[in-house]
Amino acid sequence: MTKSELIARLAERYPQLIAKDADFAVNTILDAMSKALAEGHRIEIRGFGSFALNRRPPRIGRNPKSGEKVMVPEKRVPHFKAGKELRERVDAQQGARPAAAGAGSSAVQSVKE
Repeated sequence: MTKSELIARLAERYPQLIAKDADFAVNTILDAMSKALAEGHRIEIRGFGSFALNRRPPRIGRNPKSGEKVMVPEKRVPHFKAGKELRERVDAQQGARPAAAGAGSSAVQSVKE
């Protein structure tokens, strides 16, 4: 799902909310999350998951074009970890799919039973 699809779905689900207001709400939430991560904070949304920063230490890399060694500085990268409820909902959706998805799916389904 893209950001524009999320905005459209919000506007569709809540008729009193026009698309412009849904756009403002989504942008406000995403901006607040981005700002919190940039400040080094952790974000936890119960039932969905958490966002945190992982530190990647400095290292020596290689320029693929010239083969020259290059110093790559330290980085902080965002990391998402799905919550238990989200994992269970996704897993339940996988189990509800028809067996025509592949031969291995029926074997996995019979093990679950």
